[in-house]
Amino acid sequence: MEQRLHFLTLATPDLDAARRFYRDGLGWTVSYDEPGEIVFFQIAPGLLLGLFDAEKFDQDLLRDRSTSGVSGVTLAHNVPDRESVVATLAAFAAAGGTILKPAQEGAFGGVFHGHAADPNGVIWEIAHNPGWRIDDDGRVVFE
Repeated sequence: MEQRLHFLTLATPDLDAARRFYRDGLGWTVSYDEPGEIVFFQIAPGLLLGLFDAEKFDQDLLRDRSTSGVSGVTLAHNVPDRESVVATLAAFAAAGGTILKPAQEGAFGGVFHGHAADPNGVIWEIAHNPGWRIDDDGRVVFE
């Protein structure tokens, strides 16, 4: 199997709240929207974030139980400086997200970061990490 990911799909209890948060609150562009089912956002070359109505998600997986949300996972967004960490967390809060951990020095790796949750509880880490960068070819380089 090729080492590549094309879709990151999350079960979303309130699809309308998720759409409003990412599209209207954060200003993300919708790539595809099937009302009542799923909304996709292009988040990187060849990679989509899908927010799938939780009931439809379970139907698609042929599951009898309800998917209650994401656990033990964070989505991370790295920014160029400390000020951008603070500003991005403020944008999350203004869009209707919840700040879980205000911007601060991290316990590991020299990172300055904070955590916020979207309206459905998806946790985002917003970080400035001077120990990594993205090369021109899109590869992450740890320094």
